[in-house]
Amino acid sequence: MKSEVSLGFCCAVKRTKSSQENETIIQPSQEIVSNQTLFKDKMMYIPGGEFLMGTNSKEGFLADGEGPVRRIKVKPFLIDSYAVTNAEFKEFVNATGYITETEQFGWSYVFYGFLSQKVARQAQPIANTPWWRAVKGAYWYQPEGPNSNIDQRIDHPVVHVTWNDALAYCKWVGKRLPTEAEWEFAARGGLEQKRYPWGDELAPIGKHYCNIWQGQFPVKNTKEDGYEGTAPAKSFPPNGYGLYNVSGNSWEWCSDWFSNNIHERGGRTNPKGPSKGERKVMRGGSYMCHESYCNRYRVAARTSNTPDSSAGHLGFRCVADV
Repeated sequence: MKSEVSLGFCCAVKRTKSSQENETIIQPSQEIVSNQTLFKDKMMYIPGGEFLMGTNSKEGFLADGEGPVRRIKVKPFLIDSYAVTNAEFKEFVNATGYITETEQFGWSYVFYGFLSQKVARQAQPIANTPWWRAVKGAYWYQPEGPNSNIDQRIDHPVVHVTWNDALAYCKWVGKRLPTEAEWEFAARGGLEQKRYPWGDELAPIGKHYCNIWQGQFPVKNTKEDGYEGTAPAKSFPPNGYGLYNVSGNSWEWCSDWFSNNIHERGGRTNPKGPSKGERKVMRGGSYMCHESYCNRYRVAARTSNTPDSSAGHLGFRCVADV
């Protein structure tokens, strides 16, 4: 299979035609009836206001359009204090019978280190990113493919969901995906122009505040933060607004189409991104990010992927209007 890497090799691999893909037509959007009484208690009130978005730091990725720093204004909103979990997504599926796009495609991307040697050999490696494998049967409820499950990860963020799957869930709970500006405003936790949601030091006094890769990527993860793959959605200290894991653990979909040109992102007041595009914004980084080449767990960092793409490190959280 020929695959196209989107901006960051550890960050986002674009879904392309696979020999493992089901030869079926993807179903049209499934009708989802909203249930707006669910999961409101996990949301935090964000007061809105002005903040300095982006970074001028040299450690930022120029091609990603992280800078220049600009003053952005957002209105008040509510945001999930932690990413949507397997338990919550399971409730959605049980109530609606929803079938994810990933299931309809028949496969998703999995980090090769999580696979048995047999499965790793059978799954197709990705050009230029041999640590990714296109695994048949890798879905949200069996993250490493058949014979894997989420029994011990029910409180972890749901992964292997496309942007369209995330949107369907949001509709069911009466919420929506955050704009990129809302996401960064909330992730900063009230701090101005800090590298991380807690400050400028990655591990203050030797304490870990996020789930990222330690060691030599992709061959050795020392798991100094306690985790190799995803961690529970409420791991590590929350930021100043009470949000968990807005750095590392799992990437999070935003509502915006991606552009690296700030003039295409909707202005300076409640921007919603370009009116059209090919890829959607992803924020926050994941357990696969490493400081040697992909430090996109910084709060200003960004990347993107096509709305039909999925992987074992990609999830989401929701917002709602006040």
